[in-house]
Amino acid sequence: MFNIVTIYAIHKAATIAKPLKTLLLHLAFSDVAVGLFGQPLYISLLIKWLRMENPSCNAYLILSISGALLSLASSLGVLVVSMERFLAVHLHLRYQELVTHKRVVYMVISMWVYSTFVSLTTLWGLRSTRDAIGLASAAIGFILILVFYIKIYLTVRRHKNQMQSMQIQGEAQSDEIKKFAALIKSTISIFYVTIVLAICYLPFQICSAGFRIYGSSTALKKFNLLSLTLIFLNSSLNPVIYCWKMRHVRRAIIDILRKMSRSRNQSPRLIVDTRDLLSTMIADFIFNSFLTYTAIILNVVTIYAVHKASTTAKAVESFLF
Repeated sequence: MFNIVTIYAIHKAATIAKPLKTLLLHLAFSDVAVGLFGQPLYISLLIKWLRMENPSCNAYLILSISGALLSLASSLGVLVVSMERFLAVHLHLRYQELVTHKRVVYMVISMWVYSTFVSLTTLWGLRSTRDAIGLASAAIGFILILVFYIKIYLTVRRHKNQMQSMQIQGEAQSDEIKKFAALIKSTISIFYVTIVLAICYLPFQICSAGFRIYGSSTALKKFNLLSLTLIFLNSSLNPVIYCWKMRHVRRAIIDILRKMSRSRNQSPRLIVDTRDLLSTMIADFIFNSFLTYTAIILNVVTIYAVHKASTTAKAVESFLF
């Protein structure tokens, strides 16, 4: 899987700070879980709805719980990694002292515990409470991320002026300038991940808010189907962003491919491992692309079919309309 290859590349990238590496691994793991569980389950339900069949209550429940768990974990992950980048830029020299690997691990565990607790409230018949918590978390998270990146922008602008004065004074500060420039590049990469997540998750949050304000309607139900597909699409786009914008991850993947070419005349076991890795990458790309675009097509067909059908299964009708 491409997400698994990305996890391997992030793990092997020695130049990425441990706190940032841990948070990126958390996001990549969430994407793997979406591709393995969320997308196949959602597509299976779409196929049942197209056949006018009644999916079991357990299928609805599993999709609801897993969707809430993974989406909340991903959203919190982006929030925390944005906060980590803000601290790295703002604290700079004090960053390693305050943002330790151990504290980040505790934060990741806390995110999964919180996401699990919120998602499991569905079992207690508190789905409206869960949705309200999700909306509140999304709103607060969006505001905090916006504040973090505004402060990052102001801090970077201030440091640019300082770096110009350093260059005038001499070359003694050149290493410090290079380190800060690399820090800014990694922060911009995380900003791209944040923007893509916002684009993919915002329609669903708007739809959820619409349900709470205006109640259920045909237009909102149709929009909800398409917004769910955007959430699944996000898990396929993140690895592409990591490879495109994060030089260390891209280099790690290139190194894997180089080792594969160099190992043709070396250990047969190493050749098999690298070939398996490349095959896994290609298989995951095809698998995620197939699931994502299949979900989009099935959503559109489902909306049209249910709209035109004169007789619709009650369970399907209640879910869609």
